[in-house]
Amino acid sequence: MSAESQRISRLEPYLARTEPAPTLLKMLVGVQLAGFREDAGYAQDQAARALGFSAAKLSRIESGKGRRPPSETDVRALLKLYGTDEYEGSVLLKLLRRAGEPGWWQRYDKRLMPEWFDRLVGLQEAAEAIRTFEIQYVPGLLQIPAYTQAVMERGLPAAPGPEVRRRVELRTKRTELLHRADPPRLWAVIDESVLLRVLGSKAVMREQLEHLLEMARRPHITVQVVPLDATNASSPTIPVTYLRFGGLDLPDVVYLEHIRSAHFLEDQDETEEYRVVLDRLADEALTPRESLARIDETLRARY
Repeated sequence: MSAESQRISRLEPYLARTEPAPTLLKMLVGVQLAGFREDAGYAQDQAARALGFSAAKLSRIESGKGRRPPSETDVRALLKLYGTDEYEGSVLLKLLRRAGEPGWWQRYDKRLMPEWFDRLVGLQEAAEAIRTFEIQYVPGLLQIPAYTQAVMERGLPAAPGPEVRRRVELRTKRTELLHRADPPRLWAVIDESVLLRVLGSKAVMREQLEHLLEMARRPHITVQVVPLDATNASSPTIPVTYLRFGGLDLPDVVYLEHIRSAHFLEDQDETEEYRVVLDRLADEALTPRESLARIDETLRARY
């Protein structure tokens, strides 16, 4: 078997996934198409011109972006241009068809699930490891519903009750990935002010911190607290989520959240900068054991 065929054969286990993983599969299809293009000696603009695509269209296909996967017609045209053999092409087309199966989160309407948020949820579902830093709230994947409701009511004060409830339902559903048989590793660093800021009520905060302690004791979850007296802590001013995927040449992705939008970084130089920042924050934070003690102390003293 050729090196290319060995590479594509590693994709076959993804065909056996029981749950749809459209974001992951779109990325895998794009990465493999980019590899076939490079093996065939085409620059991206050359391949686009050869098929009458815009450069932006081919770039989007190779990056796996957009709500929907590329059309089978377009992918077949690319495979033909690159001279991909039948076995490799058949596996990729099967992956492409599976990429069209909607994930659970895509059942929500676009008001709650704009394209940038659709992508984040899909990336988290596909990630092998998730690192996050929060300066204002408990990370979303570690929130309880009552705390989430308080966050939503604070951030969207004009939102009607049914919309708030739907948003709480969506975030609660997202937390289920930490309870899967194959959960991602989660490493969350939070500012100590998150533990002190009362959202909802003291009763809600007590339940939230108890839940945070319970989750932080799980083997695949690490929580660290940056203490208020860490005056030299190199904290970003906005939440940061860093996603890493298991092999197959998928790039790391950094997600930067704003009020009504978000920014994704995939260039290795940019993502590496954020990895270094998160490493430095982890070094400046309390150790995981010390962090558990600080959370417990705050829970007993304040709530």
